[in-house]
Amino acid sequence: AIRARVSLDGVAPQSSQRTQLFPPSLEMAVQFYDADFKEGLKVKTVKDVEADKFIVAFAQHLKRQGRFEIPKWADVVKTSRSKELPPSDPDWLYVRTASMVRKVYIRAGTGVGGFRKVYGGQQRRGTQTKHFCKSSGKVARYVLQQLEEMGLVEQDENGGRKITKEGQRELDTVAVQAAEAAEAPDED
Repeated sequence: AIRARVSLDGVAPQSSQRTQLFPPSLEMAVQFYDADFKEGLKVKTVKDVEADKFIVAFAQHLKRQGRFEIPKWADVVKTSRSKELPPSDPDWLYVRTASMVRKVYIRAGTGVGGFRKVYGGQQRRGTQTKHFCKSSGKVARYVLQQLEEMGLVEQDENGGRKITKEGQRELDTVAVQAAEAAEAPDED
């Protein structure tokens, strides 16, 4: 948890004053304090938008564009060995793609193995203890290959993938639109 520094008497800290961290019970007050600074913030990049709002907006963007090709096996494939059934959402591949392209944007150099770890989870083994299990490599590989064909990501010379200039421009545009859409219902 992020904690703000304040002086002991409640006034903004100065270098000569002693500072302390807020206890966890005052985290909510810190959130309201941080909200004051975000008031005049103008969204310019993907990092300025909350992850869930961006992922939903970019998944809709991918679906509207029609450039992302959904394979025949998408409705029957499991996303991990630890899963019993395929995803119930028919647009799950768009959501996974949006999530993965956001992760490549934030941290370049992530490859298929890294995404297998990120999207992995606990495998239930009956009466035995739970065990971590990586997610499907085929899904991660397919999504990254589709993003490469679309020109949003490219292979990094140090391994993994990185975002292209065109991809960064497109993602930032969708991020600004997602932030505007999120602010519009708040004003009503």
